[in-house]
Amino acid sequence: MALDIVSYGRRGPGGRLHLGPDEIAQVQRTVGRTPEVMVKVSGGARDIGGAKAHLRYISRHGKLPLETDEGLVQQGRGAAREIVTDWQLELCRNQYKPKPAQGQRDTRAKLVHNIVLSMPAGTPPEKVLAAARVFARENFALQYRYAMVLHTDQPHPHVHLVVKCEHEFEPGKRLYIRKDTLRQWREQFAALMREQGVAANATPRQLRGQVRKPYRDPIHHRLRALRAFAQLPVAEREGRRAPKPSTMMRQKLAGVLRRLTAGPSASDAGEMKMRSTRQEVLADWHATVGMLRRQGETRLAAQADRFTERMPAVQTDDQRLANGWREQVKHQTLRPRDIKSPEPKFR
Repeated sequence: MALDIVSYGRRGPGGRLHLGPDEIAQVQRTVGRTPEVMVKVSGGARDIGGAKAHLRYISRHGKLPLETDEGLVQQGRGAAREIVTDWQLELCRNQYKPKPAQGQRDTRAKLVHNIVLSMPAGTPPEKVLAAARVFARENFALQYRYAMVLHTDQPHPHVHLVVKCEHEFEPGKRLYIRKDTLRQWREQFAALMREQGVAANATPRQLRGQVRKPYRDPIHHRLRALRAFAQLPVAEREGRRAPKPSTMMRQKLAGVLRRLTAGPSASDAGEMKMRSTRQEVLADWHATVGMLRRQGETRLAAQADRFTERMPAVQTDDQRLANGWREQVKHQTLRPRDIKSPEPKFR
């Protein structure tokens, strides 16, 4: 179910498209807002030092067990070094290319990919780990070496999966991860979670009416730390050091303000593209609703209609940042005398 639900239908009697049980179940999960799985690549390492550092980081410096593709469990401060040695990363010729100077693009091929498999808060962690084991075995076993670790220190349980990029038995063959690869992995991981008895779905955000792109991990962690600090009691905040504001977000807001004062810009073109995509999505949903009604799925068709009607309005990142800035300025410039105190009530 990319941006074309109808294409998943099959020709039935009379040559009309007909949605099968799998497609109907997918529509039911989507309009019912079944929790969405997340599969993302959070970078990778281009040398042995980077691979060791990431393995140490996800194992919390040896405190958490690392499961390998051979079914072994490595734990302790030396676990990362043992895994890197076992994978023979020193034989990967790409790592011996010189590291680029500061500010230059790093064109060295990756030694390992860092993949994250995540589920929303409340999902049993052991089931996420069980699904991740099957996912890794089906995609990488006997081809690409891998190790994984389960994290439960955040509300959403997730598994960090480190995969060696070079094929184990075919020299020159490498693991490339493209957008289609991630889409297929999301659908596969969602199916594996359902096999564990956990409701899970995998659909593109545009199909669900979401227009906001998720932030990258460093930005997400910085913003989360700022929100957590702001929610602390005043007395507790005074005894702590405030997290540093996000430099990237400040620069992005400055760019938005410059573009607003300069008039029409590339953000307008981005908004037009987003509106065009929304029209395609709505047209596809309307066609799907028609197919459901012809097949007698009137209740599901009505749910799909309500689902599309409640989609949020299209809004670019620039517009969202600008609106947030306006609200912040509005509250900052509001003086105490502008706030009317409630008049006492008399009986």
